[in-house]
Amino acid sequence: MDGLWARFLPEIRSRIVTLEAAAASTMAQTLGATERAAAVSAAHKLAGVLGTFGLTRGTELARQMELAFADRCVPDAEAGAQFASMAAELRNMVDGRKPTA
Repeated sequence: MDGLWARFLPEIRSRIVTLEAAAASTMAQTLGATERAAAVSAAHKLAGVLGTFGLTRGTELARQMELAFADRCVPDAEAGAQFASMAAELRNMVDGRKPTA
């Protein structure tokens, strides 16, 4: 499983970067349709892969972000701050994952 984790880690980190960027754009009120769609896709993929590696909380956070970015309403700066917090938690979780014994 650790070999798979190492293989997928660059993609996982890239998807977190996408979510961090979308959160920043949300806070700045500049989130566009393309960036929103990228965030939905990144969050969806993270939700699936993180659970595979035992990061259930990561799956929950990613799913919440996926649903929020998929919502047609325009999120405000407060929502952007929440997204940034969630993305930071995802990053910390991924960076802190220890190899299995």
